[in-house]
Amino acid sequence: MEVVNAIGRRKAAIARVYLKEGKGQITINDRELSNYFPAATLQYIVKQPLSTLGCVEKYDIKVNLNGGGIKGQAEALRLAIARALVKINGEDKKALRAEGFMTRDSRVVERKKPGRPKARKRFQFSKR
Repeated sequence: MEVVNAIGRRKAAIARVYLKEGKGQITINDRELSNYFPAATLQYIVKQPLSTLGCVEKYDIKVNLNGGGIKGQAEALRLAIARALVKINGEDKKALRAEGFMTRDSRVVERKKPGRPKARKRFQFSKR
């Protein structure tokens, strides 16, 4: 099997995934998964598409991650892995879509407006 690549985005994070058959090794920016994402919840988010299809130890994954925070990076990586798995086997798309892994979360930070301290917050109002 040749290498399959896919891209996932979330907020400001971009994940480029290169997936091939192997022993379940996940390498992010030349670091181990548990080293890059020490929190168990983030490791769980990354492995969700693989565990849904029951192929956690079937593929080796090499990832280039940049931009955003750790939560956004983990969710961008989840989307990229799901897209790569669908490229390998199109029949998996239905199961992954049912779990919500095929949808790009388009929510981004709303821009700050002029005359306000934040996007929607108003400056304190004084009657007198």
